[in-house]
Amino acid sequence: MSGSKVPWASLAKSAERVRGRAHAPYSHYRVGAALLTTGGVVTGCNVENASYPLCICAEGAAVARAVAMGRRRWRALAVATPGPEPGAPCGACRQILAEFAPPTLPIALVVDGVVVRRTTLGELLPLAFSGKTLDGSVKEPEPT
Repeated sequence: MSGSKVPWASLAKSAERVRGRAHAPYSHYRVGAALLTTGGVVTGCNVENASYPLCICAEGAAVARAVAMGRRRWRALAVATPGPEPGAPCGACRQILAEFAPPTLPIALVVDGVVVRRTTLGELLPLAFSGKTLDGSVKEPEPT
């Protein structure tokens, strides 16, 4: 789906709403994600842990929930963070998204319920590691 046909305002509102449910007692950096799938919107929020490596990002939570619901065809993603600058998915979440979505997946970065920037997964994660890499169908360039 083209990014222009996505109901961005509604998706941003969903991401902002679920951001309020985040568990972020340490960083106080609440994040919400709303993943538009062919079966509807699936949301997730970050869940911190005193042992920081055990934290769950909002995007990863939304992906896990969508997969558990059998929704593997995605149309767009909105990520809501506190401002003033929008936050983009972390590197790990970009890789998690790349497991299921094409590089053309439109992504909106949201602050205070407003889309402040639109991008794509491919712009956020060029040269993503994928199953094609593992099966040898992607060839490494010859050294120059």
